[in-house]
Amino acid sequence: MHDYWPGCGYSLLQAGADGQLRVTDDFLRSLLQRPELAPAPESCPAELGLHEQLLRDPRQPIDAVALAGLRDEDARANYAVWLRFRARLLAQPTLEGSYLALFHGDVDVPPVLVHQLTQILLRHVLGAEAAPLQARVAEMLFRPQKISILEQGQVMAADDETVERHAIAGSFGTLGELLAQGGAVLRTAELDVLNEDNADQYWERSEAHDLVVSLNHGQSALEALCRVLERWVRHFLGAEVAITVEREIDDEHWVWHVGLDAQASAVLNALYQGQDVDEAQMARMLCLFRLEFTHSGVMRPEIAGKPVYLAMAMDADKRLKLKPQNLLLNLPLAQQS
Repeated sequence: MHDYWPGCGYSLLQAGADGQLRVTDDFLRSLLQRPELAPAPESCPAELGLHEQLLRDPRQPIDAVALAGLRDEDARANYAVWLRFRARLLAQPTLEGSYLALFHGDVDVPPVLVHQLTQILLRHVLGAEAAPLQARVAEMLFRPQKISILEQGQVMAADDETVERHAIAGSFGTLGELLAQGGAVLRTAELDVLNEDNADQYWERSEAHDLVVSLNHGQSALEALCRVLERWVRHFLGAEVAITVEREIDDEHWVWHVGLDAQASAVLNALYQGQDVDEAQMARMLCLFRLEFTHSGVMRPEIAGKPVYLAMAMDADKRLKLKPQNLLLNLPLAQQS
């Protein structure tokens, strides 16, 4: 059993008999300790008092008058965000319900908090028995990736923030430069390519986000991503699905698709409508997937038994920014009676 991503706050939540997570006071307190809200030496007495008050009772109502009493403008804005986020978390009986509700209408929660919830929920979905490659590719669902395509055709994904941090520090220039000489086995600047031979390294480095994966067809990482997405759908929607890597969509009866990010959504929509897609956009497509429901009765009757095509793509800056909520909100499920 492995306790990975210990800093995300998962251990502060409680799982109910239904397998869904419940928000606890300790979890709300942990959010108050974030850098945006933790008191600073220059914090005014009103801010210190409010922080202490919320630590004692993180669910107590706070009105606009109390916020107006904070001297620092940034502090007022940050507490307003926290209170709105708290309201979102507590509006549903489970964290899963609150997470899904975030995406109905305009998302008014900062991305960093959405990503934290995604990480917590993935930690719950994968459990303590997760395979290391599954845990690593699950990071792609809440941390943007920097993609590099090497001369040999290798498609490598590294944590974008980690690459940027090393680049600023002068450790290396680009991910391509880092990997070009040694291919998929090079260890430089604290970055290794994770594969089946060194997979157990992941557990001690799960919060370093410094392991690279290959996204080439036939590599274990894409298969691991399929398994993660299957479990994500099963946990939230209660539907059993099988997801496989696909090389192209050769289907005269293509009826449904879901882009796993904004770039892929745009390409799939254009292709489905018979529009031309420019060469640069197509070159940024990283992978296609085929999703099939184990029990077609959970699908809309008019398309029951048909596959759903998925795709992911990098943007013009070679960043992959997956949106796992797309898979939960856009599948062709039958209306619940």
